[in-house]
Amino acid sequence: MKKLALLLTLLFVSNGFAQTESKFDEKLAKELGADDYGMKTYVFCLLKSGNNNDATENEKKIAFEGHMKNMNKLVEENKLVMAGPFFKNERNYRGIFIFNCSTIEEAEEWVKTDPAVKGNFLEAELTLWYSSAALMKVDEIHDSIAKTKI
Repeated sequence: MKKLALLLTLLFVSNGFAQTESKFDEKLAKELGADDYGMKTYVFCLLKSGNNNDATENEKKIAFEGHMKNMNKLVEENKLVMAGPFFKNERNYRGIFIFNCSTIEEAEEWVKTDPAVKGNFLEAELTLWYSSAALMKVDEIHDSIAKTKI
């Protein structure tokens, strides 16, 4: 019985503490498009190796330079929240994009602007994803911790 009383007391105290420590910022939540849980819908894009095996090294180079420029453009337009490559792996996974939109169709239009996808060097698989709206601040925070800019 003492254990139950102690457990209930700890539960009550911890719940009370959590409620009094809330730092909810309604303005920021609205700015980031957060729901009541601080979450929002994105489109997650898995980039895999494409089937273009006939291109020259120069064609690949041009396509991937365009890929980087396109990513930067999408970031500036607030369309691309996060991107990054995978290390070499046996599944031919190359990287990810997380798009700031809530429909596959919209993300498909943005993926089509990528020269590496257009040239079949990369293949994109898209799916809806539900995650923290705080991801919208990653680029801003990253800029303040990166010594070297890409």
